[in-house]
Amino acid sequence: MRSAWLALVATGTLFVSAQARAQTYDPSYPVCMQIYGQVGYFDCRYTSLEQCRFLAVGRSASCVANPYFSQRRPAPRSKRPG
Repeated sequence: MRSAWLALVATGTLFVSAQARAQTYDPSYPVCMQIYGQVGYFDCRYTSLEQCRFLAVGRSASCVANPYFSQRRPAPRSKRPG
């Protein structure tokens, strides 16, 4: 029983010590630049594809739509007669 418990603790320790990847998309901007290289990452601070493509010229990068972009919708209008 003791060896089973030690095996369970050892397995749990391995899972806890594994690296976790955080979300790299910023939901505030609609366009992200994906930079390729040894350490690839997403840079989400662009308001349009044109802006991103202009800044990606000469780099090993591409521009993509941000799947986590949260568009703010206008508040619903009141239906009460005014």
